[in-house]
Amino acid sequence: MGKKKTGSRGLRKNDLERIVIDFFQENPSIVFSLKTLCKQLHLNTNPAKMLLMDVLENLLMDDFIKEQPRFCYTLNMPKQVMSGIFHRKANGKNTFEPEDGGEPILVAERNSLHAMDGDTVQVTLLARRKYHVREAAVTEILKRSDKTFVGTLQVQKGYAYLLTEDRTLANDIFIPKEHLKKGKTGDKAVVRIVEWPDKAKNPIGKVVDILGKTGENTAEMHAILAEYGLPYTYPALVEKAAEKLTPGITEEEISRRLDMRDVLTFTIDPADAKDFDDALSIREIKKGLWEVGVHIADVSHYVTEGSIIDKEAYKRATSVYLVDRTVPMLPERLCNYICSLRPDEDKLTYSVIFHMNEKAEVKNWKLAHTVTRSDRRFSYEEVQQIFEERGEASPEDYKEQGARSKGQESTSYPNNSPAPCPLPLAPEMENSLIILNRLAKMLRQRRFANGAVDFDRCEVRFNIDKDGHPTGVYFKVAKDANKLIEEFMLLANRTVAESIGKVPKNQKPKVLPYRIHENPDPEKLLNLADFVKKFGHKLKTTGNRSDISRNLNRLLEDVKGKREQNVIEMITLRAMMKAKYSTYNCGHYGLAFDYYTHFTSPIRRYPDLMVHRLLTRYAEGGRNVSQLKYEEFCEHCSDMEQTAAQAERASIKYKQVEYMNDHLGETFQGTISGVTEFGLYVEIDENKCEGMIPLRDLEGDYYDFDEKNYCLKGRRYHHCYNLGDSVKVQVSRADLYRKQLDFKLIQPD
Repeated sequence: MGKKKTGSRGLRKNDLERIVIDFFQENPSIVFSLKTLCKQLHLNTNPAKMLLMDVLENLLMDDFIKEQPRFCYTLNMPKQVMSGIFHRKANGKNTFEPEDGGEPILVAERNSLHAMDGDTVQVTLLARRKYHVREAAVTEILKRSDKTFVGTLQVQKGYAYLLTEDRTLANDIFIPKEHLKKGKTGDKAVVRIVEWPDKAKNPIGKVVDILGKTGENTAEMHAILAEYGLPYTYPALVEKAAEKLTPGITEEEISRRLDMRDVLTFTIDPADAKDFDDALSIREIKKGLWEVGVHIADVSHYVTEGSIIDKEAYKRATSVYLVDRTVPMLPERLCNYICSLRPDEDKLTYSVIFHMNEKAEVKNWKLAHTVTRSDRRFSYEEVQQIFEERGEASPEDYKEQGARSKGQESTSYPNNSPAPCPLPLAPEMENSLIILNRLAKMLRQRRFANGAVDFDRCEVRFNIDKDGHPTGVYFKVAKDANKLIEEFMLLANRTVAESIGKVPKNQKPKVLPYRIHENPDPEKLLNLADFVKKFGHKLKTTGNRSDISRNLNRLLEDVKGKREQNVIEMITLRAMMKAKYSTYNCGHYGLAFDYYTHFTSPIRRYPDLMVHRLLTRYAEGGRNVSQLKYEEFCEHCSDMEQTAAQAERASIKYKQVEYMNDHLGETFQGTISGVTEFGLYVEIDENKCEGMIPLRDLEGDYYDFDEKNYCLKGRRYHHCYNLGDSVKVQVSRADLYRKQLDFKLIQPD
C-alpha cells in the first residue's frame, strides 16, 4: 500500500474526490480510519482535512464507500441482486431488509411487484439518483408470508370483497365465491391473499375463518387477535396432550422435594383471576428473623422441552389480556388447574426462600423445588381492606378511599365497590399479612433510594355486561396489597438473576435470559427537560444514573394531582427505552437493578419457563447452553410481548369507542393529550377515553403544527393549542370499525 502524494495547498474538491476514489479502489478490502486517510493522502492542514470530510460525506451518500465503525471507511461493493424481507408501509414508502444485514432500502410502490408485508423477495438495486436515497425493485417473490387480513365481507352474486382497514393495502381483497367458506355480507372474516396478478387492481384471497357478525363482542375481540397474528383458539392436539397430563404428586416426587405444606401459605391475586402462579409463605424462625417463601408454579415439571405443548407455548410466548378475556399461553387444564396454586390442594412449586430480619434485609436464601399447599386464596381487595382497617395502609391509599366515598366513578375495584372478606380470618393469617406488608414497604423504600423510577400509572378498566358491552369505566390503582406482591416478586427475580450473573471477574457467567432496560436516550431526556419547563417544572439531566432517576422521581411527584400530570407522565415514559429480554445483561434502569430476570410467572410468560429450566439444569451440574440460540428465543419473546401489548391496547380502544357511542352529543372536560399535523387528541378527564378534533374543524384561524413545542399555532391571531391544555369537547362520532372517536371543540362563552 503506497502513500498518495497529494499535498494540501491549492487542493480542489474535484481533484481530491478523484484521488480518494482511486485510493479506495486500489485498496478494496481495507478499512481506513479518518486519521490514517489524512496521513496516507498527506492532508496536513485543517482546511484540507475538512475538504476530505466533505468528499467522504458525498461518497457515503453515493454508496461508493461505507462507514464501519464511525469515522472508519472502506470501499462499498454491494451486490446488485439481493434477497431479504419486504416491509409494506401505509404511505407507499416500502422497504427491503437485506438478509445479510445492512440498512433498509426504499422500494417504491411501482417497483414492489405487489409484494406483501413479510414476504421474502429478491430485489435489484437501481441506479442511484444524485442526492436521493438508494432504491431497489422487487424482481421475484421467493416466499409469501403467512400474514392474514381481517375485515368485513361484502358478498355479491358470484364473488365477494373483504373490506379491510389495513392501511398497507390500497384496495380491498377480491374473493372468488368458491373460497368464501359460506361467509355472508356483514361477517367478520380472516382472509389470506393467495395471488396478486401483475395487472390486477385487487389482490385475490380466500377466507381462512369466519369470526361472526361484525359488531358482536366475541367476533370483534377475535378480530383484534387475528389482526395482530395472535391465536384465538387452541389446537385440538395440544388440548388433547394437556388432558392426558396428571398432577403427578406422588410420594416419590414429594421425597425429592422440600416439603413446605405445613407452612402458612396463601395467594393474593385479582378478584377474577383463575391462574394463580405465585404464593407467599411466612413463618418466624426466631425473634426478629422470618422465613419468607416465594413459591412459583413448577410449570417446567409438566411442560417438557420440545413437547407439543412446549412448542405451542413458545409460539405464543405470552398470555394476552384483552378487556373481557384472557388468551392463555398454556392450555386451560394446565394454567387453571394442574399448575395453578389453588387453595387446599398440594402443588409442585419452584421456590426462592429468604431469611429476612425486621429491616427486610436478606440474611441468606436458597432456591429449591418444593411441594406446597395454599391455605387461602385472597383477592387484592380483601388484603387491602385488612390493611386499611388495621391502620397499616399508606397515606395515599386512604386518600383514594376518601375519593371513592365521595362517589367518584374512578375506583380501584370492579363495579365500584371493594370486595369484603367472605370468611372469618384467623389472627395468625392477618398478622402474617401485616408483617409481609411492613417488609415490602421497606424493600420498596430501599429500591427507590437506590434509584428506581416510580412509574405507577392507573390503568383503565371497564364494567362489562353479559353481552360484553361496557357499562362503566373505572381505574385500577396499585395499592399496598398490589405492592406487597410486587416487591417480593421483584426480590425473587433479582436474586435468581444475581445467582447466575454475578461471578468473579475471571469467570464467564452461564447463559440466562435477563429482563433488561437500557438507560434513557440523552437526547429524549433533554427534550423532556425543555418540555416540562413550559409547565414551570425543572428536570436536571446531568449526573450519574441514580441522580437522573431521583430527578425523574422528583418531577413525577411534583406533577401529581396537577392538570399536566398525565401528559408529563406520558412524555416521560416515551423518553424511556423499552424493557426486553436478552442474554446480554446490561441491568434494569427502571428498577435500578444490576441483574434482573423473570422467574415468577411461568404460567403466562415463556421466558420464566426458560429461566426455570436453566436454573434446574445448572443446579444439577449441567453444561452451559448456546447463547446465540437463547438470544433468538429472547428476541422472539420480546417481539411477542410487544404484539400482545398492541392487541391489548386495541381492545381497550374498541371498548372506549363502544362506551362513548352511548354518549354521543354529550360534553366533557378533557386534556389535550396529543398534537399532530392532522389535529388534536383529547383525553376525557373522567374516563380516559381519547378522541380527535380534526384540524379542519378548528375554527377562527389557520393552524400550523409546531412539532418542537407540541402545539398548533394560529397564523393570524396566534392562539395556541398546547399539549396539556384543558378543553371542553362534545362527542360527535364513534366509529367502531376504525376504533376512532371524533370530538368537537366547545369554545368557551
